[in-house]
Amino acid sequence: MENKPPRCNQEEESFPFCTRYVTLIIVSTHHFRERSENELIATGARHEEYVKKKHHELQRISPNKMFRWCHRSRLVPHMVLVSGVPGVGKTTLMQKIVYDWVKGDLYQRFSFVFFFKFRELNRWDEVSLETLILHHYPYLWQQLGNILQDPEKLLFIFDGLDESNQTMDFTSRHLCSDPKQPERCGHIVVSLVRKSLLNGCSVLMTSRPTRLASMDCKDFQRMVEISGFFKQERKIYFDNFFRDPELAEKAFTYVRQNDTLYTFCYLPSYCWIICTVLSRSFQTTSSDQQVSLLPRTVTQLFAIFVANILSNHSPEKSGAQKLLQSMGWMAEHGVMNHTIIFDGRDLESFHVDNKSKLLSSFLMESEEPVSYSFLHLTVQRILLCLVHYADYSPEKLQESLERAESYPDGRGEMFLRFLCGLSDATTRSLLTGYLDTRAAQASIDVITWLRNFITEEQRMGESEDNKRLLRTFFYLFETRNKVLVQESLQSHRTLDLSGVRLSALDCTVLSFIMECCSHIQGLHLSDCSIALRD
Repeated sequence: MENKPPRCNQEEESFPFCTRYVTLIIVSTHHFRERSENELIATGARHEEYVKKKHHELQRISPNKMFRWCHRSRLVPHMVLVSGVPGVGKTTLMQKIVYDWVKGDLYQRFSFVFFFKFRELNRWDEVSLETLILHHYPYLWQQLGNILQDPEKLLFIFDGLDESNQTMDFTSRHLCSDPKQPERCGHIVVSLVRKSLLNGCSVLMTSRPTRLASMDCKDFQRMVEISGFFKQERKIYFDNFFRDPELAEKAFTYVRQNDTLYTFCYLPSYCWIICTVLSRSFQTTSSDQQVSLLPRTVTQLFAIFVANILSNHSPEKSGAQKLLQSMGWMAEHGVMNHTIIFDGRDLESFHVDNKSKLLSSFLMESEEPVSYSFLHLTVQRILLCLVHYADYSPEKLQESLERAESYPDGRGEMFLRFLCGLSDATTRSLLTGYLDTRAAQASIDVITWLRNFITEEQRMGESEDNKRLLRTFFYLFETRNKVLVQESLQSHRTLDLSGVRLSALDCTVLSFIMECCSHIQGLHLSDCSIALRD
């Protein structure tokens, strides 16, 4: 696997596929329920609980055991569901399984493994299972009839249920049994899982938790969730990324001492982004510049990541700014409308230049049909925040703030945090030349919104809601604006977060707040389950 930052001049580094291995933890069905749209934040905090339980309540499972005896369902499973937040390694794990099967190291009881991505199935209206297989594996056309006669030796992998544009109702009575009969892809998948089609075959499916929250998944005999990296895996990842052991240790130590960054290192994709940023920061010759390039907040991390891409690829800043604007408006449309897959019509609608060489640094392109998705869900969210500083419109900014604040499912949370983070002049300076000349006014508007938000929370008594109070602290933390923190909390003499389970990241944010507010005399933290970080 190549480890190369997009569109950077940095030398490629290769390492074995096996280093992409991600530890799996078995969880019960209810973990897929009542998930907020804010998956990354919620899972990052919950990951610490996994660490505490990993030797006791939670059963870890390796890829070679997913189709072995399951104690929960009391049988050998044929239908396995893998859940995980964006960037945690679902697709990589599926590729690893196919890779090991081809090598002869895994699941040799299967004679054939058919790998499908849901986003590629979106092109089909109605199609038969046979046609679907032959489209991806045309060399099987003479043997396919015989192959399907022995379903016990077949494994179907369906990756990315959350990217499907079809309804997937596993309680549906509309099932098919003939692999030659054209059906909607959703019906074919459901029929395979429900065993009306090719009874005896095995199915392995992946999805984000939010898509599963409203689905009946009882037909899956084993459900696992990818927890990502524990401490040991994080360290191994850094060692594999950096050729120089001293540089790897230096980078890992920096992240280890920064709870803001370390919390999200459970995600392999975040590890890659952090390592990409730090590899350039630590190689900077000027010590002053190096310090300025070291991220302290998640907003700064992604601002540096975007700035590195732009500076390495686009010497002409006005063209890059135009692309940031068009991609940003498309990103906002996607986040606010639950859209993560875009097509050519979307690019045209938002005036995204698909011929720009810079585009592939932010968007991944898939063929048949041609579709696009952002490099990472959080990259999509940082771009939708950047657009308000790169293409300032007070009306659009106010509308976006009101919409993000109104969503009960939390999908606007990262947007609000990033937007507050970009109000910091130091953070914005990382993107000098790519932002609107009125970016400072956008910052003033965001700070004004935050002041009004806090005032309204206090007026409504919402500041007494401990969880909402912590949410406000995160907005203030991202701004790095100590004066604003003092002004916002000047009426508080005590802070009460009793009953709120505090993660290491929460404690870092709280520490910043307390550092800014010397007038606060009391802090109540009873029943907060604070423990030492692993």
